[in-house]
Amino acid sequence: MDVHVKKTVPIEYYDVAKAYQKVRKGGKAVGIDQQSWADFDKEPERNLYVIWNRLASGSYHPQPVREVEIPKKDGSKRKLGIPTLRDRIAQQVVKDYMEKRIDKLFHENSYGYRPLKSAHQAIEQVRQNTFGFDWVLDMDISKFFDEVDHDLTLKAVSHVMEEKWVLMYVERWLKMPVQKQDGTVEPKQGKGTPQGGVISPLLANLYLHFAMDKWLSKHYPTVRFVRYADDVVIHCSTHQQAEQVKEALINRLAEVKLRVNESKTHIAYCKDYRRKGSHDKVKFEFLGFSYQPRARKSKRDGNNFMAFTAEISQTNKKRIIQTIRELGAWRDTRVEIQSIADQLNAKLRGWINYYGLYSKRSLRWTLLKVEERLIKWLKKKHKAGTRKAIAKLKVIRRENPELFYHWQIV
Repeated sequence: MDVHVKKTVPIEYYDVAKAYQKVRKGGKAVGIDQQSWADFDKEPERNLYVIWNRLASGSYHPQPVREVEIPKKDGSKRKLGIPTLRDRIAQQVVKDYMEKRIDKLFHENSYGYRPLKSAHQAIEQVRQNTFGFDWVLDMDISKFFDEVDHDLTLKAVSHVMEEKWVLMYVERWLKMPVQKQDGTVEPKQGKGTPQGGVISPLLANLYLHFAMDKWLSKHYPTVRFVRYADDVVIHCSTHQQAEQVKEALINRLAEVKLRVNESKTHIAYCKDYRRKGSHDKVKFEFLGFSYQPRARKSKRDGNNFMAFTAEISQTNKKRIIQTIRELGAWRDTRVEIQSIADQLNAKLRGWINYYGLYSKRSLRWTLLKVEERLIKWLKKKHKAGTRKAIAKLKVIRRENPELFYHWQIV
């Protein structure tokens, strides 16, 4: 494409095209302009050129984000801000530019939304830390993405980025108004970054890098912590130390205009066969896993012992079972079993690949709900009794062992 633009920002067309490839693999939700990927892809080069032209000339201005609400596991609602597809691509361009320059500054135990870092690494690091530290401070930051202060965010960006154009675009994205579900548009009040914006996780990491990570490392160098975006657990040697860190962090976060949700912030004791003290809380959850005392069998002598281990939490077991139950195909006996497999396999693959990190046995029992529903469905489809339906399912599995993803794994 023959392109000419007077540039004030060092962004190339290639950078925008590469950002498009990344964002294109993500969510399909549309922004306030209602433009879908199908619409965008009718003229991709032209659309990307417009984004590049405006970004490179400093004239790119984002549209308001579309607010949607999704249920949280405690019954409340989480508000997501959905930018337009163009804004997502533009944010990805600037995110890539910033990330190359500042990711190396972040703490090694900050795992969320970083290159070469993963949730599984964070979960395993927590597990390792519980072996050497008896106490855990499970810290909950209240409405973090809604409360992030704009001035402090921009101060953090200017501290690590010399380029004024980066600060300019970050400020524009922070100030994007929000279109509520009733259609009204509300301006930002100097705080909040949309939990749905491409650049928001990077800004969150930068904010908490200064607000928490560096502060903890300086003032409490003997503790260990693991942070995944705004989910954080802090490992302490004594209960007294955990209480001290908790109170200090409440005050520290207040200084940077964040609040600790004290009803969801707990101190837990990592009780096992070595640590036999008593405490009213001996479990905590992190990234969908529950860490708590569990009976295990020794590989050396076969005897049972109490270990402090991680496996899928009860909350997420219930969520998986609910998802299985709500599959629409169970109510339609006209479809073939292949259709059910097609609807379930992506979910099964995701659950197994994520929660199968530890204790596949616990996950296996949860996924037996698929078999239970299949048997009920076969009974209705073939007007058969339970025994005949079970026999039918055994034949299907024997003849098609890869039909359902979990048949291949568990």
